[in-house]
Amino acid sequence: MKQHYNRTLYACFTGYVVQAIVNNFAPLLFLTFQKSYGIPLTQITLLVTINFMLQLVIDLISISFVDRIGYRISAVIAHVCAAAGLISLTVLPEMTQEPFVGIMISVIIYAVGGGLLEVLVSPIVEACPTENKEKAMSLLHSFYCWGHVAVVLFSTVFFYIVGIQNWKVLALLWAIIPLLNSIAFAKVPIAPLIDEEETGLKIGELCKNKVFWIMMIFMVCAGASEQGVSQWASTFAEKGLSVSKTIGDLAGPMFFAIMMGSSRAIYGKFGDRIDLYKFMTLSCILCILSYLLTSLSPNPVLSLLGCGLCGLSVGIMWPGSFSIASASIPRGGTALFALLALAGDLGCSSGPTVVGFAASAFGDNLRNGILVGTVFPVLLLAGLYVKRKTSV
Repeated sequence: MKQHYNRTLYACFTGYVVQAIVNNFAPLLFLTFQKSYGIPLTQITLLVTINFMLQLVIDLISISFVDRIGYRISAVIAHVCAAAGLISLTVLPEMTQEPFVGIMISVIIYAVGGGLLEVLVSPIVEACPTENKEKAMSLLHSFYCWGHVAVVLFSTVFFYIVGIQNWKVLALLWAIIPLLNSIAFAKVPIAPLIDEEETGLKIGELCKNKVFWIMMIFMVCAGASEQGVSQWASTFAEKGLSVSKTIGDLAGPMFFAIMMGSSRAIYGKFGDRIDLYKFMTLSCILCILSYLLTSLSPNPVLSLLGCGLCGLSVGIMWPGSFSIASASIPRGGTALFALLALAGDLGCSSGPTVVGFAASAFGDNLRNGILVGTVFPVLLLAGLYVKRKTSV
C-alpha cells in the first residue's frame, strides 16, 4: 500500500516544481517584456505584486471549497491553471489591445494554480502513510528549491543557445510539466487528511487555540527570514564578485536556492535520526549569524557567503513549522494548512518590506536594513523555546 503512495509523493514533489516554474519563469522575461512590448517598469513590477497577492487570496478562500470538491479535483484544477497561464502568456499579449493586459491575465491564471498548489500539496503529503512525516515534508519543500534552480539554469542556457527571442517556445515546454502532472494527480491515491468519523476544525475553533497562533508566528518569521535576504542575494553577488547581472543572478539567488534545497534534502534523508526542534533551533542560530555576517562584514564576498549560509539555515523553517503544526493540531485539516500558507506568504512579503524600509531609514543602507531583519529569526528562536518548554 505504501508503495502505491510513492506515486502520490512523486506527484506532490513535481507539484512544487510547478509552483517554482510559475513563480520564477516570468521574472526572467521582464526586460524582454519591457523591450518587446514597451511596458514601463512600474507595470512590470505590478506583475510580481499581483502574482503573490492573488496567491494570498487563494490561500484564504480555498478553505471554503477544497473540502467540498476534494483534494484530487482541486489539484487537477491547480495544474491546469498553471499550464493555461504559461500557454496564454505566449498568445494573449498579441491578442489584447494592450500587451500588458494579456500578460496580466496570464499571470492571474497561473497565480490561481500556484496559490492552490501551496495549499494542497503539503496536506496531501501529510496524509500519506509514510513512516516519518517530517522527513517527507522537508524533502517535499526541497523540490521548490530544485525547481527554482532548474528554471533559472535551464532557461538561461536555453536563451544563450536558442536566443531569448524564442522565449515562447520555452514557455510552452515548461507548460508540459503541469499538464502531465495533472494527469498524474487524476490517478494517484490520495489519503484523507482527517479520519472519516472526524471533522476538521473551523477557523473560529483554530483562532481559540493558543498553539495555532504560535504556529502562525512561526510561519510569518520563517517566510520573512527566508525572503529578507534572498531578495537581495543578486545585489550582493554583483557587488562582491564584480560581475554582470546575469552572472549575479546565477551566483546570488541560485546559490541561496541550492543551499536552502540542500538543507531540506539533508533533513529529508536523515530526519528520522534528528530531533526537529533541535534542528530548527540550530538553524535559527545559524540564520541569525548569517544575517549578522551579511550585514556587518566589510567584505562583499563574505556578505555573499552570508547569503548562502542564510539559505542553508532557513531551509527547515517552513516545512518544519508545517510538521510541528500538524502534529500539535491533528484535526487542523484544510483550514490549518491554508492559514499557515497565508501566514508564510505574509512573512515572504513583510520580510523584504521591513528590510527595505529600514534601509531607507538609514539612508538607503541595505546592510543596516538586513541587520534590522535579524528580528525575524530571533522571534522564531524565541517561539521555539516557548513551544518546547510549555504545554501549549
